[in-house]
Amino acid sequence: MSLAELVDSANGFIWSIPLVGLCLVAGVYFTVRTGLVQVLGIPDMIRQLTKGEKSQDGTSSFQSLMMSLANRVGMGNIGGVATAIAFGGPGAVFWMWAVAFFGAATSFIESTLGQIYKEKDPDTGEYRGGPAYYFEKAYAHKARTLSLVYAIVFAVVTVFAMSFFLPGVQANGMSSAIESAWGVPTWATAIGVVIALAFIVIGGVKRIASFAAFVVPPMAILYILFALVVFFVNIDQVGHVFGEIFSGAFGGHAVYGAIIGQAVKWGVQRGIYSNEAGQGTGPHHAAAAEVSHPAKQGFVQAFAVYIDTLFVCTATAFIIISTDMYTVFQGETFGDETLYVGGVGTDTEPGPGFVQAGFDTLAPGWGSSFVALALVFFAFTTMVAYYYMAEVNLAYLTRKIRNGVVRRGMIRALQALILVSVAYGATTTAGSAWGLGDIGVGTMAWLNILGILLLQVPALKALKDYHAQKKQGIDPQFDPRELGIEGAQFWEQRADGLVTQGAPGDPAESSADPRR
Repeated sequence: MSLAELVDSANGFIWSIPLVGLCLVAGVYFTVRTGLVQVLGIPDMIRQLTKGEKSQDGTSSFQSLMMSLANRVGMGNIGGVATAIAFGGPGAVFWMWAVAFFGAATSFIESTLGQIYKEKDPDTGEYRGGPAYYFEKAYAHKARTLSLVYAIVFAVVTVFAMSFFLPGVQANGMSSAIESAWGVPTWATAIGVVIALAFIVIGGVKRIASFAAFVVPPMAILYILFALVVFFVNIDQVGHVFGEIFSGAFGGHAVYGAIIGQAVKWGVQRGIYSNEAGQGTGPHHAAAAEVSHPAKQGFVQAFAVYIDTLFVCTATAFIIISTDMYTVFQGETFGDETLYVGGVGTDTEPGPGFVQAGFDTLAPGWGSSFVALALVFFAFTTMVAYYYMAEVNLAYLTRKIRNGVVRRGMIRALQALILVSVAYGATTTAGSAWGLGDIGVGTMAWLNILGILLLQVPALKALKDYHAQKKQGIDPQFDPRELGIEGAQFWEQRADGLVTQGAPGDPAESSADPRR
């Protein structure tokens, strides 16, 4: 069996019907358990983004959101949407919406857990957290060995997924879009990206957060604005677009009715790849933020899912469907997948080329350049965020090692690995890159969703406590001992005044609990 066949086989096994169902069912379940937090919590989401805490040790809620969006908004929003539509028909877009809406509740749970069980790195002073941390700590008092083993497995999987499996997809999309728009060889793009990425990742989490906050908002806004231009130029296609999406989603379309299963599969798979709800990436960024209550950052990360899928992915889908650039000849194959749709079409393989062709119908030549430029920023910031999560999990695995030289050496090895992955991904085929990426996403999703279904109680207690304090008219402060939550040592020390919040000398950001 060749390497490509092995990758395809592993991908098919991981992204089978059980995982697709698990993602959707978990989202519906958490929506019910949280009392529709993704809708009723919108005011809290906005409030935390505009008035969130800041400190010298952690990032602000806004910076944390930008880091999260830097991770979410990437190839999945452009190339991922294109492949979902190509393989599952326009109906896949509906299932991307569905997994985003319900996944926002899942994101709240996992991100709140990330905050509850975060730590302060003794070497850098930065906050660290994520699934590995909450898997170990949540039930350490009941099943220490099992919790630790599960946490280590997740951390190891995440290190390799974020440094080897996933970066290649972003690099591949960027290099192919640049080559299509400007004729730059993929090897040249690979060299440029590796140099730029090395400069950013060596700077640590503060530089990553600052870079993401500076780059992500203007690029995402600009992309959506350009998509709106296409929308208004093709406004007569609005009914057609939504008709294709809904008829394809439920099997009512003459062509797509036979592949409703593909619509669900590809919609959920690419939806999770894009918005990452339940994958376990959001908690890493959530844990880095400075907040007075874990639920606050849960709201912020839930909002990130909306921005990613309901805005950016929808903009991409409209461009592709309204201009008919997703259509290809029936029966054409891409890797081991068969493209079932038929129509006017384009000879471009599924990916950024669909979007470039769509933009070119409005501004010939300029459309390809704009998408290439967008992908340069989107994909690059995503690769930066991938590295951050890989480093967080490596820090978890090595935090008991007291030899600073050894730890720094392992960090340098990790940086070298992601740079090699980026160089390889930029020069390989799209099919190979996506196959490896899907393996990384799927494996993390399996481990994280099953884990948070077992560990959900502390997050639900935190949400209830947050609402109870809000009703009392006070800014929610968190003490896990009052809620019977064990293993949250950081918050225990903070409640006792041993950990301060905010910039030194800033009384507004004191860690004192007003209930004490």
